[in-house]
Amino acid sequence: MQVKNKLNLFSFTMIVVGLVIGMGIFRTAATSAKDAIAPSVYFSAWIIGGLVALCGALTYAEIGSRYPVTGGYYKVFAKAYHPSIAFAINCLILVSNAASLSGVALIGSGYLLKLFPGNFTDIDKALVSCAAIILFYFINLKGLKMSSVTQNILMVIKITMILVLIAALFFPDKYAVQDAALAHQQISTSVNLPDWIRSLGISLIGVSFTYGGYQQTINFGNEVNEPSKNIPRGIFIGILIIIVLYLLVNLSYYNIIGFNQMKGEKEIAYVVIDKIFGTRGATIFSAFLFLGVMAYVNGLLLSNPRVMYAMGEDGGLPKIFARQNDKTQVLTFSLTVFAAICIIILFFSQQFEKILTFTIFLDCFGMVLSSATIFWFRKKTKHLDGTGIYKMKLYPLMPLLFMAAYLFVGISIAIADPMAALTGLGILAVFIGIYFFFKRSATEK
Repeated sequence: MQVKNKLNLFSFTMIVVGLVIGMGIFRTAATSAKDAIAPSVYFSAWIIGGLVALCGALTYAEIGSRYPVTGGYYKVFAKAYHPSIAFAINCLILVSNAASLSGVALIGSGYLLKLFPGNFTDIDKALVSCAAIILFYFINLKGLKMSSVTQNILMVIKITMILVLIAALFFPDKYAVQDAALAHQQISTSVNLPDWIRSLGISLIGVSFTYGGYQQTINFGNEVNEPSKNIPRGIFIGILIIIVLYLLVNLSYYNIIGFNQMKGEKEIAYVVIDKIFGTRGATIFSAFLFLGVMAYVNGLLLSNPRVMYAMGEDGGLPKIFARQNDKTQVLTFSLTVFAAICIIILFFSQQFEKILTFTIFLDCFGMVLSSATIFWFRKKTKHLDGTGIYKMKLYPLMPLLFMAAYLFVGISIAIADPMAALTGLGILAVFIGIYFFFKRSATEK
């Protein structure tokens, strides 16, 4: 595929930033703090998460350069692995995306309910999230498409809200002095190394969710001007910007709320804005955040049925998944199934932390197996070396570090929440079984 208007360094850097910065930073900081036994664990998790994202983004960028196809993240499995594994992992990714949508919807509902008096339960938040998913499901049934203008507005809103949170650092009189002092006391207290490492693994679960999105750099390997130079620069600059922004936001949470208080908060950004700008400011902030979350929900409801459509066309899923409404061109069946999966996950989980753990455990499969294809592609596409494609430095160290990090997180989840791990493994086994069932049925016909 020849691309005439290729991305320059600045455009590609902004894409990297846009892919990663989502809504998680407004919620997962509290989850990560809750699982951290000391501030050193907490901040280490955010730094390590950024470095892992850097290794992953560079790995996926090279895979994309060596195998430049539309929807590359989903197609590398079919190229490098047995079709059953490709089918199962693609289905796992869809379930993971549905869980991610549900989790982000819970973030939005938590901030929305801050606008109303009363003490709301996790069930209330889940019901609001279900209502939002159903609303956008019906909107999508009418064929509504999100324009690039909407996405740009969303990005501006997110960056603005992050900058507002960072601005809280300039109000030292609002710092939680006593709680911060207690947290500093914990730093000086000796912590058992195995406990520190165990705490780091669990704390990385929320961090991994917040840094997600960089794997989509796999789709741009053939669309960047001077890829051998601009891809590593764009990814390095983009991830560095994200690490700095996330660390500053977390420092703001830490200073304004205090480390121990962070552990008990859910709508953590609301607390910061309320302390600095008052209830009215926090209300306005929450309203904008809810709008941003709903745009994200709509985006996933638009994109994921198209993956199911592609799998239906290729024969990975039954042909019904590839059906379009002749009048609206909507993928009605795929959209309905995906929305139903989101609601089912909300019904059984209800809490953001449960959905988060389940999502990241599923992601561990996809991340490790997809990044491992770099070794296969390096061997099979040696003829592309020296042709101007992007080829990462420090190979194979970077992909190995990336895979080791996600194995570490997966093992940490299995130890901390065996049921989530068993559920993930069970779903993987079911999808492999479904593949062979479909294949046998097709053969008999």
